[in-house]
Amino acid sequence: MYLSFFFLILLQLTKGRAEDWPQFRGPDGQGHSSDRGLPLRWSETENIAWKVPIPGRGWSSPVILGEHIWLTTGLDEGRSLRALRLHGVTGRVLQDVEVFHKDNPGRIHAKNSHASPTPILEENRVYVHYGAHGTACLSSDGRILWKTELKYEHGHGPGGSPVLFQDLLIVSCDGTDVQYMVALDKQTGKIRWKRFRRGRMAYSTPLVIRVEGVDQVVSTGGDGVVAYNPLSGEEIWWLRYDGFSNIPRPVFGLGLVFICSGFDPPAFLYAIRPNGRGDVTETHVVWNRKRGVPLNPSPLLVDEELYIVSDRGIATCLNARTGRTYWRQRLGGDFSASPIYADGRIYFLNEEGETTVISAGTEFKKLATNLLDGRTLSSMAVSGKSIYLRTDRYLYRIKEVKNKP
Repeated sequence: MYLSFFFLILLQLTKGRAEDWPQFRGPDGQGHSSDRGLPLRWSETENIAWKVPIPGRGWSSPVILGEHIWLTTGLDEGRSLRALRLHGVTGRVLQDVEVFHKDNPGRIHAKNSHASPTPILEENRVYVHYGAHGTACLSSDGRILWKTELKYEHGHGPGGSPVLFQDLLIVSCDGTDVQYMVALDKQTGKIRWKRFRRGRMAYSTPLVIRVEGVDQVVSTGGDGVVAYNPLSGEEIWWLRYDGFSNIPRPVFGLGLVFICSGFDPPAFLYAIRPNGRGDVTETHVVWNRKRGVPLNPSPLLVDEELYIVSDRGIATCLNARTGRTYWRQRLGGDFSASPIYADGRIYFLNEEGETTVISAGTEFKKLATNLLDGRTLSSMAVSGKSIYLRTDRYLYRIKEVKNKP
């Protein structure tokens, strides 16, 4: 009787907790949220639960675990690289930790920052990454547990975010001088494996997938995408193309991996069967296209439709199995942030603070257009019936707010 009561209480607590958003692009790393009751419309005066100023400059996305939000920023033109923890309900800053100090952080691209990679969370730990500036693990109360530096030349500054697999923190390090994948022991920061690869600079975030019972970590780099054994770093398969400065994160579903080949136009979108071994360039590409392919925003897979938005604001819905186009629409503005799917809707955020909300499906149906002040290159996060949106000056919690009588 008492045991049944205990499990009933545990079930209620589990149901009551909002879905977390612990890494770049959410729980599955692909921009999906199971949250419901999200706002459809907002503005500077509508459905804003809170708006908190964020010091410095950083384009990392907010990540959320329970009632706590983490994000990174750089002060003093990137010399002071910091991690911030905010309370999800109130927006109050609870921790402001300098993780690294750099006397000369170097130059960055005009659309980048020294704090662009998104942290990744698990219970009692936050892992922050600033590219070659340094990587660190902090406790949930802001104590630095370990720090390390991975040597390579950024080129345009830090970009790709880390990924967790079992007891490893895995990072793509694709510089102008050297390119490699590395797995760190998440308890100590020590290197467990490191694999060099041939290519050019890139800024993409890897994705862990499972294919026919075997785990892979897929990493898009300059001139090629490689799938590794996440425990050993052994190369499983690879595909070659011409392209570099890759930013979009891979997407996986329907037995296919979808990747973007990067700059050096025309950029290609590839649909690849990830069950091969060795070089699969000529054998495992199901389809590809070069029209409207994004250079910055990641693709979004919902059911059997693949959504992309080009940097110039052309959104396209494709049949994910065949590559056939269902619709193309100009949304307006320039785009860097990756779209998200939640509550049956797709949210596209442009660089001017405008979010276009559409219904998911093979027919284009715009539901709302919402504008906030400020520049927006960071991707949105979702948790607790709320959307968290970062601009160049503020972090917003967007939530249905009842009007006062």
